[in-house]
Amino acid sequence: MNRRTFTRALLVICLILLSFSNFIPSALALGGKQPPIGELAPDFVLPTNTGEGEIALSDYRGQWVVVYFYPKDFTPGCTLEARRFQQDLPKYIAKNVQILGISADDVDSHAEFCDSEGLKFPLLADVDGKVSKAYGSWLGNMSLRHTYIIDPQGTLQEIFLGVRPILHSQEVLARLDELGV
Repeated sequence: MNRRTFTRALLVICLILLSFSNFIPSALALGGKQPPIGELAPDFVLPTNTGEGEIALSDYRGQWVVVYFYPKDFTPGCTLEARRFQQDLPKYIAKNVQILGISADDVDSHAEFCDSEGLKFPLLADVDGKVSKAYGSWLGNMSLRHTYIIDPQGTLQEIFLGVRPILHSQEVLARLDELGV
């Protein structure tokens, strides 16, 4: 093995270990500056695949909200993450927590994705990336896999970066428990 191959392999191993450790300091977060915990979450109004047409974050004042950004409908990681949120949806409903998924896909793609996967929570279309950028979750032409927990007053309480789709819903539920929800 030559030096270049060894260096590349070592870099890949380090990146994989970092992704599994869920250690991504906010200063190094891809996608931009994260909104500050303890302050009002950036408000938004986006089109949705559900019958309401548009959804605003402010529509959910008085209720806890999990806003999760994801790269693309129908991709393996995004499908797994959405399935896990759907599988745990009764637990979120029992806690009076609303789940909102956001990506750059359009409303038609979201509708097909929800139909295909049996998703019963809204997916919002951030086609220009404006909301993803406000949350520091935009890279090039897609949303990054970041999640935000927002309390009933609209205050940001938690940020998840470096999300692992297979475990993420359970991590969010555990954090909601820690927050007393």
